[in-house]
Amino acid sequence: MTRFTRTELEAARDRLVPDVVAAGLRVLFCGINPGLMTAATGHHFARPGNRFWPVLHLSGFTPRLLRPAEQRELLSYGLGITNVVDRATARADELTAEEYREGGRLLELKVARLRPGWLAVVGVTAYRAAFGDRTAQVGPQERTIGGTRVWVLPNPSGLNAHWTAETMAHEFARLRAAAEA
Repeated sequence: MTRFTRTELEAARDRLVPDVVAAGLRVLFCGINPGLMTAATGHHFARPGNRFWPVLHLSGFTPRLLRPAEQRELLSYGLGITNVVDRATARADELTAEEYREGGRLLELKVARLRPGWLAVVGVTAYRAAFGDRTAQVGPQERTIGGTRVWVLPNPSGLNAHWTAETMAHEFARLRAAAEA
């Protein structure tokens, strides 16, 4: 793995991380916002402690464990990645309420254009802030965006100690089963 200095990571704040998307995906995963490692590498969920890639594999979405640099392979499985907010930060708590609301609005437009089967927001707090739904819980939501169903998944950050990789994989697998039905 490439090592970055603190200065290089801080400089990455201004970099946009391209979405990995296509029209008609089975599932469009939506992170909160790029972390500094993601911004520095241009690869989603790139921080070594982030459990997104292992959980994606454990849940059966991918036949093998992908590395962040292999993110474009997701498209071959009908999967994609975007973020609620484009701005890279060291921590999600650096984002403002307005950034979340505007991100939710832009995300709705993106989903309406791409029309995935499911939008999967990773992080219940981010979902609540972006869509103004204070009572949302992990799992399928009543909300739809056009014909797209919405599922909230646990945040795969290593800081989210309430969820293990195994319990997250179970929730991701529930979504996979729904997306395959």
